[in-house]
Amino acid sequence: MITLSHITAAYKTETVLTDVSFRIARGERVALVGPNGAGKSSLLRVITGQLPAHGSIQVTGTDIAKLSPRVRAKRLAVVPQDIASDIPFTAHEFVLLGRTASLPRFGGPATADLEAVREAMSLTKTWHLRLRPLPEMSGGERQRLALAMALANRPEIILLDEPTSHLDLRHRAELMQLLIRLNNERQTTILMVVHDLTLASQFFPRIILLSEGRKIADGPPSDVLRAKLLEEAYACRVSVVPLPGLDATCVLPRLS
Repeated sequence: MITLSHITAAYKTETVLTDVSFRIARGERVALVGPNGAGKSSLLRVITGQLPAHGSIQVTGTDIAKLSPRVRAKRLAVVPQDIASDIPFTAHEFVLLGRTASLPRFGGPATADLEAVREAMSLTKTWHLRLRPLPEMSGGERQRLALAMALANRPEIILLDEPTSHLDLRHRAELMQLLIRLNNERQTTILMVVHDLTLASQFFPRIILLSEGRKIADGPPSDVLRAKLLEEAYACRVSVVPLPGLDATCVLPRLS
């Protein structure tokens, strides 16, 4: 579904990714982790074609540059880290934007489009917000609506840039349960930037660790979330503690 080969990318003269390669197969659920400035968000921008890069980028077997914007939007959806609070739309209008690639060039949404929006808002438990303007929403509500907008077009791949940052514990758990459901039932491929390493260990079978723009580890949580490896990546001491009753670990910084 996603294949990156020897990707190097920069903002003007600042290199943010260096020789990054990996492949994510259909139906995989992968966490992208690393310290601030490691290149995680930049990597998502490379995959969507927003950030030019040297190397090969293929999505569903096609070079990203050869996919038209409409086809690209149908195959791949993005949930950004932050949604502007001053967007002058109701929640329903905002989520309907996710159907843009499926709408005719002239004319409004059809019944199927409205049904897809309702389904997406029901999945994200935002249907009750449909008439409220976005400026009246909390950060967590806007984040859930951003996911609904991504789901409205029923994409094959979802890229998420730290979507849990504005969510409380309950909504964070509900988001992860929804992603797992989509992954299991629809074989939706998921790549998500995660800062919470404990969350990553609990919900993702595969973790890719970036540091200073390079991939330094890629594999199951037990292989990637090791103290020595994390200390090298994050430049601080850490404790990696198994969680009783769960196939997961808790990762904590240690004071020097």
